Amino acid sequence: MVADIAYMQEQQQSISRMHNLFDAQRAAFRKAPMPSADERIQQLQALKQGILKHQQALIDAISDDFGRRSADETRLAEIMPSLEGIHYASKRVRRWMKPSRRRVGIAFQPAKAQVVYQPLGVVGIIVPWNYPLFLAVGPLITALSAGNRAMIKMSESTPRTAEVLEQLLGEIFPQDHVAVVTGEADVGVAFSKLAFDHLLFTGATSIGRHVMRAAADNLTPVTLELGGKSPAIVSADVPLADAAERIAFGKGVNAGQTCVAPDYILCPRGRVEELTQALHTQFAQMYPNLRDNADFTQVINPRQYQRLQSYLNDAEEKGARILPINPGNEDLSGTRIIAPTLLLDVNDDMKVMQDEIFGPLLPILPYDNLDAALDYIAERPRPLALYYFGYDKAEQQRLMEQTHAGGMCINDALLHVAQDDMPFGGIGASGMGHYHGHEGFLTMSKAKGVYIKQRYNGAKPIYPPYGGKLLNLVYKLFLR
Repeated sequence: MVADIAYMQEQQQSISRMHNLFDAQRAAFRKAPMPSADERIQQLQALKQGILKHQQALIDAISDDFGRRSADETRLAEIMPSLEGIHYASKRVRRWMKPSRRRVGIAFQPAKAQVVYQPLGVVGIIVPWNYPLFLAVGPLITALSAGNRAMIKMSESTPRTAEVLEQLLGEIFPQDHVAVVTGEADVGVAFSKLAFDHLLFTGATSIGRHVMRAAADNLTPVTLELGGKSPAIVSADVPLADAAERIAFGKGVNAGQTCVAPDYILCPRGRVEELTQALHTQFAQMYPNLRDNADFTQVINPRQYQRLQSYLNDAEEKGARILPINPGNEDLSGTRIIAPTLLLDVNDDMKVMQDEIFGPLLPILPYDNLDAALDYIAERPRPLALYYFGYDKAEQQRLMEQTHAGGMCINDALLHVAQDDMPFGGIGASGMGHYHGHEGFLTMSKAKGVYIKQRYNGAKPIYPPYGGKLLNLVYKLFLR
C-alpha cells in the first residue's frame, strides 16, 4: 500500500513537472516565434556534437535497457542515421525556409503572393522502446529544422536511455526549448492530452488510436507512425539466395523488433522449401551462435518475450511447423534470446498472423500466382512497409502501382527508412502523415499564404456600390 502511494505521488509529480515544462515552452516560443536559419543550424550542429560526445554512453544505455543490444546495430540503426539526418537538414534548412513565390491572377494586380513557412510552436514527440535514440532524435531534427520547441516522452521500457538522452539534451538546450519527460503509462496519457501544436507518436496501432482521440480534444494535428504486418513478396524467378540474404538482414536487425521488419513472406508455392533452406543458411551465417553473440539482440523485456513465446505456442498447437535456426544447438533458457524462427503451414486463426510480430519470428505463406499474393495483401490493413524481391522491371512497376504501404523497398529491406530525401510515414492502419527531410519540415511548419498589396488598389472596381462600366468590363473579361 505504501509503495502504491509512493508510485502515485511520483507519477503525479512527473505530470505536474510536465505541465510546467509545457507552459514554459509556450511562453518561450511567444518571445521568439521565428528562429533564423543560422540559429536552427547551430542547434542541429550542437545536437550532432552532443550525440558524438555521448556516443558510448548511448550504446551502453540502450544495451542495458535491452539486456543485450548489439553495439553495431545501435551505431548503424540509431546513431548513424541520426547524424546523417542532422547533416541533411543543416544543408537544406535555409532553402526550405525561403518564402515560396506564388502567382497572382491578373484581376488582382498589382499585388504579390507568397507562402511563408512558420514554426508551429511546441511539438510533442512520443518515443517507443525499440529504437529509443533514433525515434527521439529523428523527429527532434524535424522539429528544430522547422523552428519549433519540443517535449520528448520516452518509453518507460528504456529508462537508462532516457537518462542519458536527458543529460545530453540538457547540456545543449534550456528546458524551455527541448525537454525530456519520463514516467509510466499515466504520464504518457497525460502527455498526449497536452495542447501541443503538433504531436508525433511512434508505436502500436492500438495505442495510436488513444493518442489520436486525446489529441482530437485539442484539435492537435498528429503524425502517427504505427506499424502492422509488413509483407515480403518473393517473385517466381528471383535467385533465392539474393532474397534470403536481404530478408534475413531485415528480420535479424534488433531481433526483429523493428516497425518495418518483414513480418511475413509470400513465396511461390513450389519455392517454399528451397526458400526455407536459403533463409536457414543466411541466418546461420549471420548468427553462427546466439547465447553469447554480441551481434544478436535480446528481446527487450519479459513481457515481450512471453508474448512472442505465446505466439509460437499458439501456432504450434494449431498445426504450424516451427523451425528455429540455432546453429550451435545452444540452450537459450535463462535468457530473453529467441532464435530466428521460420513458421510454415500457418493460417489466419493463429495469433502470429493476426498481430504485428515485432520479434524474430517469420511466417512463410505460399501463393499460386502474383494476383493471389496481391489480393491477400489488399484484403488486409495497409502495412507500414512492403518488400518485393524480383528483377523483372514490369513486375516491379506493377507492385509499385498496385499495392499500398507507407513505404516500399525493391530487392531490399528496412533501408528506405534511412533515406533522408524521402518522406517516411504510414497509411491507414499503419499511420498518417510524414516526417524526414523536406516533407518533415512541411509537416511541422505552417505554410501561411500571404497576399501583399501596396498603395495602389486595383480592386476598387469590384467594391460596392456595384455597377458601372469598369465592373461590366471585369465581367466581360473574366466571366467566360
